[in-house]
Amino acid sequence: MELDIEIEGWPEGDWDGLARRAQEATAEVEPALTNARLTASLLFTSDEEVRALNREWRGKDKPTNVLSFPMLERAELLDLAPDGPPEMLGDLALACGTCEREAAEKGIALGDHATHLIIHGLLHLAGHDHVESDAQAEAMEALEIAALAKLGIADPYGDRN
Repeated sequence: MELDIEIEGWPEGDWDGLARRAQEATAEVEPALTNARLTASLLFTSDEEVRALNREWRGKDKPTNVLSFPMLERAELLDLAPDGPPEMLGDLALACGTCEREAAEKGIALGDHATHLIIHGLLHLAGHDHVESDAQAEAMEALEIAALAKLGIADPYGDRN
């Protein structure tokens, strides 16, 4: 999968490398993301930009940590032949201020939190979700935990009772 990354207003750091490592780890736990025809965009941006996107596309006038805009249904992704023209999987946007605040609240590094959110967003683009049922949420969380473990990042859900 090809990942087109744009970085606007985030602190200095290797966000491009972090995103690519997150993508690789996600593909290891979600084989549907290994199709070389797939492309996705990832925007590291401001809370203001994410708020505008959230308002326009989801009707929610507030920033959020990550937005995902899938362009393929899960069945289409799973049926995608390995040969052919590029296929747009979807778009992701991460809000810097919200991510910084959440990382500070959790007592974790911004990079680790951003990695988790990229993995979470990529899984959404691959058709996974966590709103329909507890089983669905648990399955998605298990994939996130497995991908993060491949990068040496602790289970972000480990402190739940």
